[in-house]
Formats: sequence, structure tokens, C-alpha cells
Amino acid sequence: PIKSSAASDVYKRQLVYICSPYSGDIECNTEKARRYSRFAADADTIPIAPHLLFPQFLSEETERELAIFMDLVLLGKCEQLWVFGGEVSDGMRREIGRAKQKNMTIRYFTEDMEETECR
Repeated sequence: PIKSSAASDVYKRQLVYICSPYSGDIECNTEKARRYSRFAADADTIPIAPHLLFPQFLSEETERELAIFMDLVLLGKCEQLWVFGGEVSDGMRREIGRAKQKNMTIRYFTEDMEETECR
């Protein structure tokens, strides 16, 4: 069981949206998103990575716009957007644009999870 002080610390964790490529090398990009999510969890946040969830039941080929709509709804519930990797896909651009519209904190990281300057 979680100790009461540890449990209360969990409630202080911010929701962080994980923004990284999905399309292209889907297997490799999915593994990277898992690593990025673990990195965020280890940084005392609650990572939200829709591209690890929605492909389980939505088709990238036929339901991409629905998936992006759902992504943006979840993004709206988060306090921060963490962008990973050097490549910014079209879907990532849309997520970054929405985060900027909402004046969210946006943090950028390399593929090796080292924080970089804003892009």
C-alpha cells in the first residue's frame, strides 16, 4: 500500500502531454514514446501519451482526424506539453500549436531526453 504522504504527493503531480512522432516507423516510435512516458513519470508527472492508447482501437489510415481530435481534447486537460526528438510531424505541429494557443508550458527534449532550448 502507498503511504499517506506518498499518496498525497501523487495528487500534486501535473498532467504532462507526451508529444513525439508516431507515423513512419511505428514500432520504433511506439517504443520511444514508452521511454519518454517513463522519463516523465520518473520526473514526478503523470504522462499522457495518446499515441500509445488510440492506435489500440483506431485506424491510423482511416481515423486519423478522429484520433487527432481526441489527442487535442486530452491535451486540453494537461498542464504541460513535452516535445521529444528532432523531427516534428504534422500531428505534433498541431499539438504544439494548440498548446501555444492555450499558453501552456512547452518543454523540448532530445531523443535522449536531454532538455533543449525552445524551437
